[in-house]
Amino acid sequence: MQWLIDLFNWTIPIAGGGLLMREVFGNIFGLASALGGMQRKVWAWPIGIIGNVTLLTVFLGSLFGGADVPSLLGQAGRQIMFIVVSVYGWVQWRKSQMERSSSGEATAIVPTWTSWPVRTGLIVILLGGTLALTPLFRILGSFEPVWADAWTFVGSLLATYGMAKGWVEFWLIWVVVDIVGVPLLFSAGYYASAFMYVFYGIFTLIGFFVWARARAKEKPAVETLMLDPTLQDPTTDSHR
Repeated sequence: MQWLIDLFNWTIPIAGGGLLMREVFGNIFGLASALGGMQRKVWAWPIGIIGNVTLLTVFLGSLFGGADVPSLLGQAGRQIMFIVVSVYGWVQWRKSQMERSSSGEATAIVPTWTSWPVRTGLIVILLGGTLALTPLFRILGSFEPVWADAWTFVGSLLATYGMAKGWVEFWLIWVVVDIVGVPLLFSAGYYASAFMYVFYGIFTLIGFFVWARARAKEKPAVETLMLDPTLQDPTTDSHR
């Protein structure tokens, strides 16, 4: 069993410190999940869950032998949140894919723009949730600045839920999460995740435009039926 322990704690020395390979692999799975999400593939969700479980053991550093590495409770907690919401997203996308595959569609969902009331609600929840969780995370001993840890937690929850719902705006939520999350991860010494989040920031902007373009080109089945001029009312006389 020692080889398993050694594999679990595999670290590459870098600049007087160490790069935990679990952190690298967890982020690779996260990147693969983001790529699948951009392509609207159902497999993005289970792949992401594998990465979440891996990163959970990383951000709870002090509980897994990393006494010299601070625990980021917001980052760790959001991995648990990711797993829960990802199961919901997996079920929703799988159901949608089964419905769309019957009509020959390859992707799981059609992206949609949400309404302004929903957008306003997302902003209120992001700000209010950050204010509410910051004192709690501070009491639990999260890394300073604690508000940044709370911000990334709440933002990640909203972004993951938005992806499950198929909202185009969820990509922009990831952008504001990365803007705060990257400096936090660098300051806490989680360099692999920090560099990966820099890449995520660029990737999420690309994903936003990909989904926005897909939304402009694709229409839900119900809209297609309503707009198709060949589908006439059967009570209408076709000879008139």
